[in-house]
Amino acid sequence: MITDPSLAFVLALAGGYLIGSIPFGLLLTHAAGLGDIRAIGSGNIGATNVLRTGRKGLAIATLLLDALKGVAAVLLARWLLGDQDLVSGTAAVLGHTMPVWLGFKGGKGGATALGVCYAAMWPVALVCTVLWLGTAKLTRMSSAATLTAVGAAPFVALVLSDTEHALLALLVALLIFWRHEGNIRRLIAGTEPKIGQKG
Repeated sequence: MITDPSLAFVLALAGGYLIGSIPFGLLLTHAAGLGDIRAIGSGNIGATNVLRTGRKGLAIATLLLDALKGVAAVLLARWLLGDQDLVSGTAAVLGHTMPVWLGFKGGKGGATALGVCYAAMWPVALVCTVLWLGTAKLTRMSSAATLTAVGAAPFVALVLSDTEHALLALLVALLIFWRHEGNIRRLIAGTEPKIGQKG
């Protein structure tokens, strides 16, 4: 285990970013012969847009793999670096939303953030999952569900975890809200597409 705090921080930041930047949605759709997912629907590389190809299996695989990136970033940092797991987890979400390989134009970060949450504070993640599912069922909008879940996460973390984890949740929530700027505008205007619809 690396004991130098500065080196551990840098490695957690870089390692988490690189893990998070793997564009599974793009890779899976290419492998399936569907072309570039960025030319379909919203142009996003995440599971919601992969679902717009009509391939539910690919969408589920994208969701799981994007979430596992967050899990891997946290657990590897905890195992190799000790106390840098929250840094690595935050970096993984950043890597997913701004991957260097795609010109810093990536996904919205919801699935990866959920993976980070499950690995770092699973009780909070369970509450957020229930919030996501409930909001998705009511609205049929992935963006509304994601924003509800990540928006509640810092407050849930304060109750069920600690201040450090609440800060992680807040940083991730701010990043995801920023990446959902267009979705928020469409939600306000009433033009946000439903799950599975093009847009």
